[in-house]
Amino acid sequence: MEQQTTTTSNQGLPEMLYPDLAYNVERMQLEFLNCSDILYRNCSIGGLNRATLIYVDGMCDVQAVDEFVLQPLIEHFRRSSMVDEGREVELKGIFIPTLKIRIVYETKEVIKAVLRGETAILTEGNAFAMIADLIKMEKRAIEEPTSEKVVRGPRDAFMETLRTNTSLLRRRLRSSQLKLESMTLGNVTETDIVIGYMEGIVKESLVKEVRARLQKIQIDGIIHSSNIEEFIEDNVFSPFPQIQNTERPDVAVSSLLEGKVIIITDNTPFVLIVPMTYWSGLQAADDYTDRYIYATFVRWIRYTFVHTSLLLPSLYVALTTYHLQVIPTPLVVSIASAREGVPLPAVIEALIMEFIFEGLREAGLRLPQQVGPAVSIAGALVIGQAVVAAGIISTPMVIIVSLTGIASFAFPLYNLGTAYRMLRFPLLVAAGVLGFYGIVLFLIALSVHMVTLKPFGVPYMAPYAPMAPGNLNDVLVRAPKPRMRRLLPWLAKSKGKSERFPKRTK
Repeated sequence: MEQQTTTTSNQGLPEMLYPDLAYNVERMQLEFLNCSDILYRNCSIGGLNRATLIYVDGMCDVQAVDEFVLQPLIEHFRRSSMVDEGREVELKGIFIPTLKIRIVYETKEVIKAVLRGETAILTEGNAFAMIADLIKMEKRAIEEPTSEKVVRGPRDAFMETLRTNTSLLRRRLRSSQLKLESMTLGNVTETDIVIGYMEGIVKESLVKEVRARLQKIQIDGIIHSSNIEEFIEDNVFSPFPQIQNTERPDVAVSSLLEGKVIIITDNTPFVLIVPMTYWSGLQAADDYTDRYIYATFVRWIRYTFVHTSLLLPSLYVALTTYHLQVIPTPLVVSIASAREGVPLPAVIEALIMEFIFEGLREAGLRLPQQVGPAVSIAGALVIGQAVVAAGIISTPMVIIVSLTGIASFAFPLYNLGTAYRMLRFPLLVAAGVLGFYGIVLFLIALSVHMVTLKPFGVPYMAPYAPMAPGNLNDVLVRAPKPRMRRLLPWLAKSKGKSERFPKRTK
């Protein structure tokens, strides 16, 4: 067998199956050496092995294999003592018509099918294998999103199974315009990927760009969607996410209707959406289920908290260190009395407290769900009280850091919040060294960086930089839906659909 395999490999031709069943089984056993989850089931009649079934334990429906594959084979071989050489059609006919059976001739295809969870049927006298689709893997039920909860809206979320995720989209978009292209990434994992878009709405150039970037990925394993994210985003050194992720099917569908492209990865409950803008990262699903007046009010509160989480500690450090003259005198006296005896400058105080707060947050995420929140709250209270009582940190600083921490939870998109949390530290240093000047310089540099980002050709700060007046009714305010019809100019086709919703008819 080694000689034959080597000969075929040297010729550069695909390795084919042989009519000898024992040889084919031995070849599979050699390929799956030390793989205890690969099962071989022989179909012997009169002491002669006529067929062998190969499948992965735990990835196929064993009961269906027995009922729909093994029993028909045994009955067929009992009726016919002759070896069925080269009779693919007749052999396929012994199974029930609804069973998905295909014929393969290459050894590599058999190996791939078995690893996907399909059942390979090798028979004596035939240089082919029948592949039965009887995949059955354990999966959890569809549950409520954990990172994007809403008050009013759908309660289903994406899960780890690729086809379940595509069915959640197809249930909402009953249109043949929804295209779902499949491809495989990962040289070892061979992870299934699906590119989704709405034909007639999306720009063909965007689909081609996404497809080309995915095809360029050369990596052994795609474990989750974040592996793809870092390979296809435009600026990997930016702290800001340029690809949106969601576990909500309604958000993915809304993005498709806006002319965006989604990427679904098998074994990952998070779907990627490209391109992403800064403002789309600050919009929550609830913005579109509440009345527009309340949605706008909540959006303003969110924007205030989001920017408070970045600026508040730095402003406090700059004011108490360099610009006391702009603080009312009673407040200056109060802060000074609170800081009396504190040996550290305000900037060091802030850095220590921010570092402790991030540590508590990280510990809370890693701890078991039952004890995580309790430990975080107890840790914050105990440590906060202890450092104040010891005179290491002042009381106003504990208040500032606590407010900042609460404000940082207002981000609808988690990884956009992490960008702000990280930027808070260099901004603190800038405020501690240069005061207001440092803050302004830092914000100017940050703004310049943000306006230069163009993920997949769409400006990151659109529709404000550059200005697109027709799309401003869904940024700072959420206008009534009949008035927010237009697609972003960079996503709309030059000739074709340019509106998200149909015009109002009277």
